[in-house]
Amino acid sequence: MVDREVQELEQAVEQIWDIATTRFGLDPFPVRFEIVPASVMYEVGSYALPGRYSHWTFGKAYHRMKMMYDFGLSKIYEVVINSNPAYAFLLETNSPTQNKMVIAHVLGHIDFFKNNFYFSKTNRRMVDEAALHARRMGEYEFKHGRKVVEEFLDAVLSIEEHIDPNFFIRKPQEDSDKQADEKPSRREGRYDDLLSREERDEQSENRENRRDDRKHKPSLDVPEKDLIYFLMKHSPSLEPWQRDVMSMLHEEMEYFIPQLQTKIMNEGWASIWHSRIMREMDLPTNEHLEFAELHAGVVSPHKGQLNPYYLGYKIFEDIEKRWDNPTADDRDKFGRRGDEGREKMFEVRELDNDISFLRNYLTEELCEELDLFVYRLVDEEDWTVTEKNWERVRDQLALNMTNFGFPYIEVVDGDYDGNRELYLTHRYEGVELDMKYARKTLEHVYKLWGRDVHLETQVDDEPLVMHYDGHEHEED
Repeated sequence: MVDREVQELEQAVEQIWDIATTRFGLDPFPVRFEIVPASVMYEVGSYALPGRYSHWTFGKAYHRMKMMYDFGLSKIYEVVINSNPAYAFLLETNSPTQNKMVIAHVLGHIDFFKNNFYFSKTNRRMVDEAALHARRMGEYEFKHGRKVVEEFLDAVLSIEEHIDPNFFIRKPQEDSDKQADEKPSRREGRYDDLLSREERDEQSENRENRRDDRKHKPSLDVPEKDLIYFLMKHSPSLEPWQRDVMSMLHEEMEYFIPQLQTKIMNEGWASIWHSRIMREMDLPTNEHLEFAELHAGVVSPHKGQLNPYYLGYKIFEDIEKRWDNPTADDRDKFGRRGDEGREKMFEVRELDNDISFLRNYLTEELCEELDLFVYRLVDEEDWTVTEKNWERVRDQLALNMTNFGFPYIEVVDGDYDGNRELYLTHRYEGVELDMKYARKTLEHVYKLWGRDVHLETQVDDEPLVMHYDGHEHEED
């Protein structure tokens, strides 16, 4: 990119910022834009954070995405990082119009990061934190060997999504346990010296035994949704460096979870503002046509899959229309006065996540307009529509968002059979586990726990318990 193009882009950033904040009332963090080549863009995209620790899965994602880009099959226009100040990476091969639209889109995302409740507890300095994690990970690789650390990461990453999204209200259990251990069982009395030596030794031994029991017998608060937290705190086999690695990965997942919880809302919010900001800019005809084509590509339905940009965009647009022009019924029942569309959109952006967004604002009329339905595979290649009722379609969409689309697994016993074995339960809600992946994941969990692992689930509407003892799988 030549100097003249950079100067024009800087002017566009100022203009877009002014329209977004002054005319539309967006409130983003300050942003640092960087123009980068494809190799850097896809590295940041595959690692999710710049400067993050290394793992083979990130390299695999990089080569897949980069190959798709090289063959012209897909393209990442931008990567934006939730931090204060925020970071946004623009691809150096973007056209000027593409970069303007991307900048407007980025400001929508950053406004969402700053103001949505579910992002309120995220670490806004995660880029620095991730770099510190990478340094500590490198020290462990030097001390224990890269292969050892990578195999351990394989096990932790296999369950990385299984943390509690309500992590910010967790009771500090470790501190209470520590205080209980440190609390003396009984203060020495003034007449203790009247006891015989044998009696005093017996008292002392009993106190030690009780302390040992507390130390070695798990004091577990179950059921526990946060699988990584539970294993990190209570596993009988982990070394201190392994617990530290788990704590780093847990912290990074806490940072990413709100993005999983608000994918539809976040993309819809960014899309609706990039479209309005670009319409407010005085674009020449050729740029306006290019923008219209790009925007149509972003917010259009995808065959056979849900496009979060499209769905979020249409729901926000519908909210504004309904609150601006309420029906007589809406005025009588809900007291809507009209001309409150913008205010309602900002309220929803602040308070909701994808599940409440769909449940509260996906209407029958919108389901029909978007032609939403539920379908499933019949036989081996036959897809068929199974549901057109709008409420069931809405509920199925919301159900797919539960636990970010991953199976809901809980620890129900960390001392199963009185032998420190681990018993997990899958909260079955009509979707079966993929048994091949479930067995492989049990092997990883065994590596983290160090004792037999059991998982209760359902297959063909029948209860099934899977067992893994470190050598072979059994089911009953």
